[in-house]
Amino acid sequence: MSPRTRTPRVSAACAPWVRTRLRTAPGASAAFALLVLVTAFLAAAFPRAVDRYEGQGLRHDLGVVEPRRDVLEVSGPQPGLELPVRAREKAVRGATMGAAQRRILRTLPDPVRADAAQSAYGVRTSKGIPASETWFPRPYGLDPSLTYVTQSGLADHAVLRTGSWPKVHGKVTMRTREVEAAVTEATAKALHIERGATVAVPTRGGGTLTVRVTGIVAPKQPEASYWSAEQLLRTPSLVPIPTKETPRYYWTAALLLPPDAAPALLSTTGQPEVYWRLAPDGSGLTSRDVPRLRTAIASLEGGPGLLAMRELAGDTVTVTTDLDEVLAAYEDMRAAIEPVVTVAAVGIGAVAAVVLLMTGGLVAGRRHAELALLRARGASLTGIGGRLLAETAVTAVPAGALGLLLAVLAVGEARLWPATVGAGAVVVLVCAALPLRTALLHRRHRAHGERDDLATARPSRRRTVAELTLLVLAVGAVVALRRRGTDSEGGTDLLVSAAPVLVALIAAVVLVRLYPLPLRLALRSVSRLRGAVGFLSLARAGRSSAAGTLPLLALLVALTTAAFGGSVLAGVADARDDAAVLATGADARISGQGDAVPLPAGLIRAAGEADGVREVVRAQIEYGVALPPAADGAEDAKGATLIGVDPEAYARLARTVGLGTFPADRLKATGARPVKGEPADRERVLPVLASPSVAQRLGSRPQDLQSLAGDFRVRLAGTVTRTPAVTDSSFMIVDASALTHRQTTALLLTGDHLDARALRAAATKAGEHFSVQLRSEERAAYVDTPMQNGAEQIYLAAIAAGAGYALLAVLLSLLRTAPERTTLLARLRTMGLTSRQGGRLLGFEAMPQALLAAVGGLLVGRATIALLAPGIDLTHLALSTGPGSGLLDTAPLRTDPWSLVLPALGVIVLAAAVAGVQAWWTGRRGSITELRAGDSR
Repeated sequence: MSPRTRTPRVSAACAPWVRTRLRTAPGASAAFALLVLVTAFLAAAFPRAVDRYEGQGLRHDLGVVEPRRDVLEVSGPQPGLELPVRAREKAVRGATMGAAQRRILRTLPDPVRADAAQSAYGVRTSKGIPASETWFPRPYGLDPSLTYVTQSGLADHAVLRTGSWPKVHGKVTMRTREVEAAVTEATAKALHIERGATVAVPTRGGGTLTVRVTGIVAPKQPEASYWSAEQLLRTPSLVPIPTKETPRYYWTAALLLPPDAAPALLSTTGQPEVYWRLAPDGSGLTSRDVPRLRTAIASLEGGPGLLAMRELAGDTVTVTTDLDEVLAAYEDMRAAIEPVVTVAAVGIGAVAAVVLLMTGGLVAGRRHAELALLRARGASLTGIGGRLLAETAVTAVPAGALGLLLAVLAVGEARLWPATVGAGAVVVLVCAALPLRTALLHRRHRAHGERDDLATARPSRRRTVAELTLLVLAVGAVVALRRRGTDSEGGTDLLVSAAPVLVALIAAVVLVRLYPLPLRLALRSVSRLRGAVGFLSLARAGRSSAAGTLPLLALLVALTTAAFGGSVLAGVADARDDAAVLATGADARISGQGDAVPLPAGLIRAAGEADGVREVVRAQIEYGVALPPAADGAEDAKGATLIGVDPEAYARLARTVGLGTFPADRLKATGARPVKGEPADRERVLPVLASPSVAQRLGSRPQDLQSLAGDFRVRLAGTVTRTPAVTDSSFMIVDASALTHRQTTALLLTGDHLDARALRAAATKAGEHFSVQLRSEERAAYVDTPMQNGAEQIYLAAIAAGAGYALLAVLLSLLRTAPERTTLLARLRTMGLTSRQGGRLLGFEAMPQALLAAVGGLLVGRATIALLAPGIDLTHLALSTGPGSGLLDTAPLRTDPWSLVLPALGVIVLAAAVAGVQAWWTGRRGSITELRAGDSR
């Protein structure tokens, strides 16, 4: 054979198959590529989205924590007294301290990184030194306590407002008796410090060190670590003296000296100490760095890292930080959210896999005759499978690569290899589905026209064993989830996370087995009618392939996943609503400090007149009311909270917010009301509603109570576990009109679109101790972490993807039998079937399976939520560290009717729409094309 004839033969053996098949059905190839692209994008985007929100959550937690908690402080006492004076002075000078700072920054273990711009070093007096100058303010007659600090970088972090920057004149030593200092504007205002003021600081030798204030500065970034790691540097504070009597307060403040003035502080009585304060830099951290970060911090606090710090800064230094606690809280939240998100991922992954398998089945079914002919002519399964693999790979591999690229571009700040694995798994599944399905169908020759009806199929023993195995796995997953929840000591448990999918799988198997029974009953009823459309449609529905389990499985898993995702979001929203209600007790709350300051009449009147306020409920709250001793003689030192209210108004409020509802007449006091300021009638007994713990202490007999509101006797009239006025678990509610000393300490407001500005203006006008809390603002405070937002977005995507794959499964199921239905309509039209009857025929034929999937999805979704709700706690996903986040013990799943009903209705509507469109389109094309001689359809 010549070379000219050999080359065309080689190309003819390879190229025409793939190219011809793609040219034959370009639309189907494009749709298949689009499906692979979308699925690969979702598979690649999910791990990247998880990586991104976990990394953002870590950086967010490190960014919002108070600087005093996350700063790394290397500190130690002043240089030892056994050292020469010059050595001690040199050890605290700015050059020596700065060199140590640079060495410390270079020696920090990976991945600990410091923000050099916000880090600082210096010498400070660890003990406050009283100032005796007469011009200092003394609110309680106590001298202010001053701290002297030589923190580095003052000029870089502050703006000079008055005077000049503090400097050193000459070389400062321990014998120097005058140095310069600066103070912040807040310190100068609070302590009446002016430029040129001097403060005498006592020294150990009995003399004094004069500190002259030369400048007043303003911090450039007051909330940054430089100023907020030790807030006393920028803001003075009133500190109470520990005493059992009425507390007395004194001022504390800091004076800022230049770094080279540190030797002068060694002679003072303030017990100076050296420190290097390192502000952490979390800009480059990811969630994968947390284990190493915690290990490095532990090493710095009490391991090899601490030994390295002591070699650089001194043998007596210690490293302190609360950063390990911040990281522990972050890992707790991540460990609580990760399993819940995995449930959504497993559900969507299962649906996508089933739909891809359905796509392979659709292609195999369409080409069954072609491949059977090749098999009959001697083609091997290996050869056919290899050609199908090449044909599929030409479309799937580029689509999968494009999906991966889009996921990388859409979701940044994440690892590449998990996304690559996800997209690669989709491509491998797609490429393997068609060849394997073909090999299974054509491994043996079958007689032409062999029936495979769903209504008459008899499951094999192997199928029965497989179904029983799945049932055992589903039961085990549900039991494990209900017993120990989604948490697992070894990480996420995939069997537990797959519980919704397994439940849907078992439901699909059960429905497929039960499906023939109602179909036969309906067929018998329709057979007695005069029309042939109903009988024919049901008969054809019963003759659908037994392979219909796969579409039904896809629909049930998709609908269950959508329902589960909607229930998660509903549970999160309800938990936030409940926590906000518990935190405020109403739509808005106005109160003084500790609910102990009486509200002025003007404030009460202004609150009632504000726009949007529907009702104002007054409450008198008193904490720490002593209860009668328990039966064993034990007394409660904390006491209970007494709440005096108007029974009618408070009962309406309790019903409105859903907290501790009760009949108003149960709380109303009878008899003569006490006169304000006069002792109450000791024989009068007030009904009281109490929490369970207080009710146990009160018992069933009247009890005497003493409070600031008056002394009276109470009898238990009922028990409520929660109440709007307070968040305590120990409280008792009485009729305010029966109290001797009546006053209003809190207002609970209800209404829509409350005018928050007017309420806050009224509270500010009444005094600085009154505050306004809005339920809407409390609720918004619970959504403040990227991990929460990221998990919610994943569940929203899970709902959308589940609904989309469900509709796609319906389309694939209908497209699989579309040619057969088209031929049927063409034949029946030659017998007189009208276009309207053709639409009804196709619609009735599609309805049984659509109704089966929709009703089954509703029931399975509802049953799955009921089964799994006891094992899933959404507290970490719903609530952040905002006020009131600790008020809820648990946040369970709650059924969302919309996520149950809408996807199910969408399945029915889509099935009917596809049937109607197909009937209309077939009517337009005519019958000749469909009834050509020799057409196997």
